[in-house]
Amino acid sequence: MLKIPLYKLDERQDQYDIIERQTQWGIDLIEKYVKFVKDRTEIEQAYAKQLRTLVKKYSPKRVSKEDQELKFSQYLAFINILNELNDYAGQREVIAENLMQNIFAQLLKYLHENKQERKMHLLEGRKAQHDLEVSFKQLDNAKRRFERDCREAEKAMQNAERVDNDINTTKADVEKAKQQANLRNHMVEESKNEYASQLQKFNKDQNEFYFAEMPHIFNTLQEMDEKRTRKLCEAYKTFADTERQVMPIIGKCLDGMTKAAESVNENGDSQVLIEAYKSGFERPGEIEFEDYSQMINRTSSENSLGSLKSESKVDQRTISKSKTKRWPFGKKNKLIVSEDFSHLPPEQRRKKLQQKIDDLNKELQKQVDQSEALDKMKDVYQRNPQMGDPNSLEPRITETNQQIDRLRQEVQKYETWLTDAEGKLVSRNDSCVQYITHSNRSPSMNNNGSHDKESPDTTYSDDSGQEPLPQPPSLSEFDDFEDDLVHPIGSSTALYPFDGNSEGTIAMAEGEVLHLIEDDKGDGWTRVRRSDGEEGYVPTSYVKITLSKQ
Repeated sequence: MLKIPLYKLDERQDQYDIIERQTQWGIDLIEKYVKFVKDRTEIEQAYAKQLRTLVKKYSPKRVSKEDQELKFSQYLAFINILNELNDYAGQREVIAENLMQNIFAQLLKYLHENKQERKMHLLEGRKAQHDLEVSFKQLDNAKRRFERDCREAEKAMQNAERVDNDINTTKADVEKAKQQANLRNHMVEESKNEYASQLQKFNKDQNEFYFAEMPHIFNTLQEMDEKRTRKLCEAYKTFADTERQVMPIIGKCLDGMTKAAESVNENGDSQVLIEAYKSGFERPGEIEFEDYSQMINRTSSENSLGSLKSESKVDQRTISKSKTKRWPFGKKNKLIVSEDFSHLPPEQRRKKLQQKIDDLNKELQKQVDQSEALDKMKDVYQRNPQMGDPNSLEPRITETNQQIDRLRQEVQKYETWLTDAEGKLVSRNDSCVQYITHSNRSPSMNNNGSHDKESPDTTYSDDSGQEPLPQPPSLSEFDDFEDDLVHPIGSSTALYPFDGNSEGTIAMAEGEVLHLIEDDKGDGWTRVRRSDGEEGYVPTSYVKITLSKQ
């Protein structure tokens, strides 16, 4: 405990003021720390708010199972990192909340109590000082009165002796002077006794003040200040523990971010992309060499005028394929998106049809559940008429049943298309074999002019599930030719094989590069030319066009 020395009366006030300033400094320190914690709490709250705003900014607006991005591990990892960051922001909010409750609120409450306790102890000290000062004043007054009475008594004695020695004074004057001297002596005795009493009382009060009251008050202030110091020390520790308590959870958030990063699978993402956009087309077979030189070896019967006519026909066909004008297809033949997704490659068409069937089945199940609920409600109304009129549900029941019938028809229609698409996809290899066989005919058949020409009314369609192409032109529909070859405006690369059996079209193999003569004008056909000068039209959707830079 605080050792209180004996101070002089004029020194005790200075020591008391030191104690008062020290305790006030401690209170000021707590107030400063409380303000510091409040500012730190506001920083944590603002940081957490900014983190949540950041997460909201980069999070997907609507998460749907049909979202293609969710199928990639790298995008899912980013979403998981955003979720972990959102949890991290929550931990910063926990820190702010704990700082506010465990430090700010408690210290603020203790600060108020500490001020009240300090004020009470200081009032007790001031009261003790005041009481001692009052006791000292009473002692001083008794001392002064005793001193005054002594002087007055001494004067009275001197006056009585002077009167007694004077022969001219009467006996009455002598008696009066002696009585006055005796009275003064009596007053001296009373003031002496009072002074002694006051001195004894003051010594007692002073002893009580310095050895009991002030030590008690100083020790109480010391205990209060030490308690305040311990409270502040605990607040310092709580400040650090508040952060330390959430560190394991923050560590889990960071571990989750690391785990999300490690979950990225580049090969898996590539497979997802392949599965999502593979066309289902088979690779084309090799094209066999067709020997047209055998046309030179003709029989003698072919050297006649008929031979010239035959050569003229061959030349005319070559010219018609190389120097034809663009066939003016109408916009009514333009490729459009069809309901059965036949405009898509086989694999994409199958996936779209399957997805459409799944959506229709979900909607159908919802309507069936609604119909069952309406039937139950109608049954309840029939049993309890006070709850409602059963006939009021008939319009909704009829509408629901109509929706169910419509959805079932839709499902049946799309299932038929799906069966057709899957059948075509399975038989793709057989189609490819037939295509290769058709392309590898014997030279004798080609040279003898025994090509099977398709009818001009026949439109091209493969087994890919694409929509039938517009009507290609026939030789008879080109009435004039250009004298000079048109300069190419770019190049086109074949994405899929094309037979080119119809008039006005040319065959191409997958990957073959052709000169671009005329771009698609909205009719679905593109005019191309081979290096040997052969020209014709190919489907625009079958080629990748690259225009030359001007």
